[in-house]
Amino acid sequence: MIITDNNRLLMDAALPLFAQNGFHKTKVSDIVKKAGVAQGTFYWHFKNKEAIVVRLLEDGERNLLDVIHSGYRKQVGSLTDMVASSEQLMFSLFTYAKTNCDYMQLLFKTGQDTDKQIRTQIKGTFVAIEAAFASNIARAQELHMLSTRYASQTLAAMLSSLVFGMLERWLFRPESDLSEMTPNELAKVIVSFEFFGLQGLPLSQS
Repeated sequence: MIITDNNRLLMDAALPLFAQNGFHKTKVSDIVKKAGVAQGTFYWHFKNKEAIVVRLLEDGERNLLDVIHSGYRKQVGSLTDMVASSEQLMFSLFTYAKTNCDYMQLLFKTGQDTDKQIRTQIKGTFVAIEAAFASNIARAQELHMLSTRYASQTLAAMLSSLVFGMLERWLFRPESDLSEMTPNELAKVIVSFEFFGLQGLPLSQS
């Protein structure tokens, strides 16, 4: 997908407006005013307000998937290596989310008050993210680094729920105990739970 300078200008202007004001309260006139272009320029690039939201969601989805795919396992490793790799992946994911908080606001909140096309795109993003986690897990199972007792899709569903539940609380609930944690601290907590459960350490050490 080719994004021209005016595409990017309009998208950069629209994203914080949608994140801060919501879909319905944000008008095309607000977007073009912030972008410093004529209203006709908007309609040259986007059919309507829904279209630019979908493009923003698609753009963010590609970036999120790039982060998750970076954790794809190429060769076998030890448990210590797996934990370290997972911590790096989660650190990258939480760092991306913090740096792109407006996009995450769009992803988590926009679907509550928009049309079917946007809700479908948001749902598709979460499905794609879960599939990317499943791919990473399946690869670790192929290398005999993880048990095949549970299907990769089942494990990915659980991991996705954990990660995005924590992301939503961390970013958008200032009263949460998680809100003051750094991406590095969150990564360590998630990975500890991912591998060792509520005990937070290997069973052999309990």
